Amino acid sequence: MEKIKAHILIPPEPDDLSALKRMLLPELSITSGMNLPPKPDYDILVAGLPDRHHLEASRNLHTLIIPFTGLPESTRVLMSAFPQIAIHNLHHNATDTAEMALALLLSAAKYVIPFDQRLRAHDWSLRYQPSPAIKLRDNTVLILGFGHIGQAIGKVCHAIGMNILAVRRHPERMKSIPFDTEIHDLAALKKLLPRAQVLMICLPLTSDTENLIGSEEINLMPPGGILVNVGRGRIVNQAALFQALHERHLAAAGLDVWYNYPVAPEERAHTPPADFPFHELENVVLSPHRAGLTKETERGRIEQLGELLNTATQGLPLPNRVDISAGY
Repeated sequence: MEKIKAHILIPPEPDDLSALKRMLLPELSITSGMNLPPKPDYDILVAGLPDRHHLEASRNLHTLIIPFTGLPESTRVLMSAFPQIAIHNLHHNATDTAEMALALLLSAAKYVIPFDQRLRAHDWSLRYQPSPAIKLRDNTVLILGFGHIGQAIGKVCHAIGMNILAVRRHPERMKSIPFDTEIHDLAALKKLLPRAQVLMICLPLTSDTENLIGSEEINLMPPGGILVNVGRGRIVNQAALFQALHERHLAAAGLDVWYNYPVAPEERAHTPPADFPFHELENVVLSPHRAGLTKETERGRIEQLGELLNTATQGLPLPNRVDISAGY
């Protein structure tokens, strides 16, 4: 049998690469590195940001595996010229992201950050004031984006006694979920928001989701609600979000994704994450887009990549197919 060949554009660390090779079926061979093999003939390319050259170099190429969740815009534009190449994602860090979403939710609801900051200054005064903390049990969370991450979030929210509403693009394709939830399409959003004390965002950013949540949508939520965003910053209009938090229509927010990012390494120590001073608000928990990163993330990436490559080697359908027309 002729071997399936895969090329990894950005090589993993040596230990991770060795672990990957040990996982792979003998019918599959891999090469790696920004320099392509002398006679490129790979069937599968593993790359998040390939160049046209990487796609044209091998006539055998039929599959692109993006080694993370999401479809970068530049890759989407490029891949539109290569409709014969199937695109697949990895979802290795869905549970990690869900855990961070829960951490942001609990920190925001219980006002952990201001309590921590005051006590660091030896100030106990907040203990003797009416508590701003919000009970989550028996309240309702609306999860926007009910894919791998959204379902993992739903599982942990259900475990702490919350009621689950969910929105996804194709609710009719959902298989059974091991907890009670209502699943709707995006057209139902404005009818669902008045029922949600917590809005949890884990959508991809597309032309359909940019500024999906603005003043109208936030004001449809009951006063005193919580917003958590582990999707993409620009899904929520930043002016509307800042105003709702400043005026306390939203009681709190936990934000892992933002509107401004450092472009160069020298900007990393002094780039404000938004055009509004969210850092001045006590009712916001700020996180620098690290929800999916843990000490175990890279090994999880390698394990799932190995599973996908072995599946391809066996001639079986690959999961996590990306629809470039939809943007994810």
